[in-house]
Amino acid sequence: MEEKIKTLSTLYANHFSASLDTVRLRTGRTTERIRVDHPEAAAVVAFPDAKHILMVRQWRYAIGRETLEIPAGKADPGEGLEDCARRELQEETGFNAAQIVSLFRYFPAIGYSNEVIEIFAASSLEKGSEELDEDEISRVEIIELDRVHDLISQGIIQDGKTVIGISLFQARKERGEIPTDFFR
Repeated sequence: MEEKIKTLSTLYANHFSASLDTVRLRTGRTTERIRVDHPEAAAVVAFPDAKHILMVRQWRYAIGRETLEIPAGKADPGEGLEDCARRELQEETGFNAAQIVSLFRYFPAIGYSNEVIEIFAASSLEKGSEELDEDEISRVEIIELDRVHDLISQGIIQDGKTVIGISLFQARKERGEIPTDFFR
């Protein structure tokens, strides 16, 4: 167990805060730790049909390039993660899902952040709004599911939540854990 001795500095941003703390380790030695307090988030592996997946192209400032990933985003205060997943799918792609199931919850940066992302799978998609979040999304793509693992192997898809979501969906489907009427 580590005990916080004091906070040296905190940066407050719009959706998160980051603190630099001095902590005492279980051995008695002291060191510094960074902790990012981040809201929960949701991501969606969305299927327009059984053979295709809906993905978005998005500029990621931290890595200085555009990525290909599944729709995702932070939960608004008081918003449940399934509602967040449905909202993000609609805002980023213009699609609404009639069916949605939870796949997995995980900590993407457990060494320094308390962020939790819950990944959902969605099907029975219907086109809704044509207005997309142009500040974030440059384009929506429908990718053949058979090509996705090649795109991961080629390094075109490198986003962690996307790799985890697609892989877990396929594994759970193979084990019969996805409802048989998921692609109705």
